[in-house]
Amino acid sequence: MNNILMLFIFVPILTGILLALNLLLAPKQPYEAKVSAYECGFSPVYGQTRNVFYINFFLVALLFLIFDLEILLLFPIAVTLYNVSVFGFSIALIFFIVLTIGFILEIGTGSINLVSK
Repeated sequence: MNNILMLFIFVPILTGILLALNLLLAPKQPYEAKVSAYECGFSPVYGQTRNVFYINFFLVALLFLIFDLEILLLFPIAVTLYNVSVFGFSIALIFFIVLTIGFILEIGTGSINLVSK
């Protein structure tokens, strides 16, 4: 069987079967704590809709994702560095220089600083 054929036929069928089994066999016992909105570890305050939202945690999460993707892109470059020519190495070097400049700008603007001002 061709790999592409297996990818486009077998995998969706297996996914559908597993999802159907989950819907049929999963226990359905909703209770108040299970269906209530999760408030990041804080007890929800009913009736109060305006709370202070600290954007620093959101910024750090986004920065983590960006630099985590950088590491993800670093692995294939490290594995194939002997096979690529000087052109591939120069492209990788430009990629890391751009990311380093972005990291320096983030430090300069204070995006990474977690201390409240």
